[in-house]
Amino acid sequence: MSLITLQKIEATGNDFLVVDARHWDPEVLVAQASALCDRNKGFGADGLLLLGLAYELAGGVDGLEQAHCSMRLINADGSDAEMSGNGVRALGLFAVSIGLGTDGVLRVDTAAGRRVLDLEIDSEGVLVYATVDMGAVAFDSESIPTTAQDPRGLSAVIDGVSYSGDAAGMGNPHWVLLVDDPAEARVVEHGPILEIDTRFPNRTNVEFISVTPGESNAITMRVWERGVGETLSCGTGASAAAAVANRMGLVGDLVTVHVPGGDLLVEIRDGADAQGRQDGAKLIRLGGPVAHVAEITLDSKDFASSL
Repeated sequence: MSLITLQKIEATGNDFLVVDARHWDPEVLVAQASALCDRNKGFGADGLLLLGLAYELAGGVDGLEQAHCSMRLINADGSDAEMSGNGVRALGLFAVSIGLGTDGVLRVDTAAGRRVLDLEIDSEGVLVYATVDMGAVAFDSESIPTTAQDPRGLSAVIDGVSYSGDAAGMGNPHWVLLVDDPAEARVVEHGPILEIDTRFPNRTNVEFISVTPGESNAITMRVWERGVGETLSCGTGASAAAAVANRMGLVGDLVTVHVPGGDLLVEIRDGADAQGRQDGAKLIRLGGPVAHVAEITLDSKDFASSL
């Protein structure tokens, strides 16, 4: 019998199935992603995370150390995603459990570039909190990407409800909409329509945000994630939302983002990215708790039929 073990890990309610894919054909796992993530017939998750071998550094990169591993994220609908801030933090917990990053730093190669995590590990060797360098937020149309000439103030009207907000890129596309109260926003009804807005050629994640009443430097957010639906949290979404709110002058450089699954902390810095590019860009660091939920073991011979 050949077994595949999946770990279910959550990061402020954003839950993932994580597997060590370094010794498996990843396409076998990818083909089952939507079935595994199904909340009725599978095990329930926002996505499947594959921990793989680090990418080869062709010709070497000055000042860039070899990564510990790579990450591939498959959304609950089976589509590939470029990046997930909560996902890479969840991957950090799994990586520590198999002996990677135990010195408190984890370098991960993703489709959106290198991500470096600072890890808080408890006395029992378990990761409890992770902060990830998310890189530079993109405010230009080409990088987001969007076909809109100016990504600021993009508007839409659905069922008589008017929306307006800025697009931003965090290695994946986001549309950050200012609303009166996220709790009352029609996320489930209008999120699917906004996701496929034709101005976003790769579809988009949609954040519904407001400044949190009675708090300084805090926003409240609900999110419709591309390829998933409404989730309890979104790391790249929180990063994009904080960066947009900061650029609008609504918050400062250290922002608490309240999501249904908990609180995330976003730090916005001036500087250059990990490769020394984009000097003067707004760089994002994202922090929050992570926790193990369950371990699932499957017989690989019956991988498909076991679901």
